[in-house]
Amino acid sequence: MYRIRKSAGRRRALRTIAGLLGAAIPLAYGKTSPSGSAAPQTGSSGGRRITDLIGANGWAGASRDVEMWRQMGITWGRDSVGPGQPESPRAPMRVDKTGSQFDADLPTALLLNNRNGIKSLLLLGYTAPWNATVPGDSNSAPMDVGAWTRYVEAAVRKYSAPPFNLRYFQIWNEAAGTLSGGAQQATFWHGPTFSKDGKHEKPYERAMQDYVERVHLPAARIIRKYNAYIVYGGWPDQGGLSNYCKWLEYRSPASNERMLDWVDYLDTHYLGVRDLDELYQRYVKNGPARGIWQTEIGDAYMKDPHYLPEYFFDFAVWALDHNWDDPNKYVSMIYHWDGYEPFRLTHRGPPVRTYNVSGRSLIVLHQTVSGPLASLSNPLQFGPGASGSGLRSGNDIVLQVSASAGWRRVTVAGLKRPASREVKVEFIDALTGTVSAQDAMTTTWSNDGLQLSFKVPDRVNGAGNDPPTHLAYIAVRSLA
Repeated sequence: MYRIRKSAGRRRALRTIAGLLGAAIPLAYGKTSPSGSAAPQTGSSGGRRITDLIGANGWAGASRDVEMWRQMGITWGRDSVGPGQPESPRAPMRVDKTGSQFDADLPTALLLNNRNGIKSLLLLGYTAPWNATVPGDSNSAPMDVGAWTRYVEAAVRKYSAPPFNLRYFQIWNEAAGTLSGGAQQATFWHGPTFSKDGKHEKPYERAMQDYVERVHLPAARIIRKYNAYIVYGGWPDQGGLSNYCKWLEYRSPASNERMLDWVDYLDTHYLGVRDLDELYQRYVKNGPARGIWQTEIGDAYMKDPHYLPEYFFDFAVWALDHNWDDPNKYVSMIYHWDGYEPFRLTHRGPPVRTYNVSGRSLIVLHQTVSGPLASLSNPLQFGPGASGSGLRSGNDIVLQVSASAGWRRVTVAGLKRPASREVKVEFIDALTGTVSAQDAMTTTWSNDGLQLSFKVPDRVNGAGNDPPTHLAYIAVRSLA
């Protein structure tokens, strides 16, 4: 049981929430940064791309998988490193395996990522059962902190060096105390009063102090020593942002240090894009953190086929408005990229792996928003029954619109018609990539800008939403 584990109860809650939402949806870096010798991994020299934002949990395990990742625009992977010493302190230290069962070869996966331009985040966790303060519970603090740091040291030393050259390491996963959602203890951080049935569970009074002093700070010092970056261990969505800020700013009585001073990238799970505003204003706009990640999004929320394309388009618009000055500043990773549920990105087969609707929606997004990105300064004025947002992708303007069936309209205010070339406008289904017939779109240029009228099909691609809506892109091509 010394492995990455997911809470069935929490996932059931997510599925319930997703069902409800589906009816309505969806620096002064100072000592917080490694030395200059560890420059961040760089993206396209042509500017920020939609692909900079997109990651997935797990690794692409074969050349066919890599090609599918490339089609979907996935450029980040995240998974575990271990198993460490699961049986005893006398066992050999092993950091060569990955996956929920530690049954896959990690060096092979990382080298495949490197060859194909996929960046890797390694998750460091958890406590070996023999070393757990709650007997046999790997989700509790280590009794011997030295055993924990030996594992962290072995993993970071090996994979920060050639030929792997990793620079991003995550400490633990979803450690928290009493949650805003009502749970007395977090799924992945248990104290002495933990109860499996939850009925007799009491709060873990030293939750912050034990995590900061016995797990986070010891691991963070090792990561910094190897000129690598510290990714916070994924704050759970049920935890509440006020609790997260309290944890980040908690100052250890033992060392007089805040956890925040030893975090490079803040990390949350399953939040909406606008939920990130507070974290940006408090910790990223003027430091000390370098950026904001979500290392888990999606899951059962992807039962709504609009969820992923809306999330990443909104995330790109948001990032462009929040000083997206480094390709690794903002990242979100989908949980999970493969499986048997129909809402995952792909179905693993047999006989062969195929795309699900969520995976196809990423392909359409990647193909439609393929150029270097920039903010769209022109205001959008939508008529009744339609809403959306927009950005610039290379020489194109791309609008993402959500609308009910029938003729709808939007004006791109202040946009001037190019004098030297013809402008092509396409209405593209966001889930299938189908381009509507030319008579489903009309364009009118005036002193007010570009007026677009578009016909939303009667059979909308979000029929399960309440009310039913259609998600599409309007691509205004070749404006420059």
